[in-house]
Amino acid sequence: GTNKVVRAGDCVLMRASEKNSPPYVARVEKIEADNRNNLKVQVRWYYRPEETTGGRRQFHGTKELFFSDHYDIQSAHTIEGKCIVHTFKNYTKMENVGPGDFFCRFEYRPTSGAFIPDQIAVYCKCEMPYNPDDLMIQCEECKDWYHPSCVDMTIEQAKQLDRFVCSDHSYDEDVKKPISMENVKVTLNLHRL
Repeated sequence: GTNKVVRAGDCVLMRASEKNSPPYVARVEKIEADNRNNLKVQVRWYYRPEETTGGRRQFHGTKELFFSDHYDIQSAHTIEGKCIVHTFKNYTKMENVGPGDFFCRFEYRPTSGAFIPDQIAVYCKCEMPYNPDDLMIQCEECKDWYHPSCVDMTIEQAKQLDRFVCSDHSYDEDVKKPISMENVKVTLNLHRL
């Protein structure tokens, strides 16, 4: 019913059992017909943060998914359409994120509640992992990344910076002063991994 060809290895949106819930996301592992010629798909599920043992955390992106070891067999009729699950690195480089774009940086084991990897790099004074939905600025001296609010700055002020040096490396207060937007090309995605 999607008017698109779905193959093994594709990621798909599957109709949720609850009416007002977002569709489930899965990777199609196999497609086969049963003895009544009904098409069945073997899928490997992605979990949203709120579907995991720990729930959604501050550093989880709105489009973040976790690849699980949970397999299932579903009717092909529950497929609503195709989607793309990007690597975290590729997702952070995207200029335009569409409704069918997601990213994954962890695997999740629903039976144990474990994540792989079980450690992740942290940034800023708040020592939080990077959330691609949040603007961060990089210190030109130490190369660490900071949330504007953690360095007493608004997002608007951060977008106007020509360069930033954190308080540990700031010798000249003029470095933090905003400059005219006419002289600087600023992009929303200041953080690159």
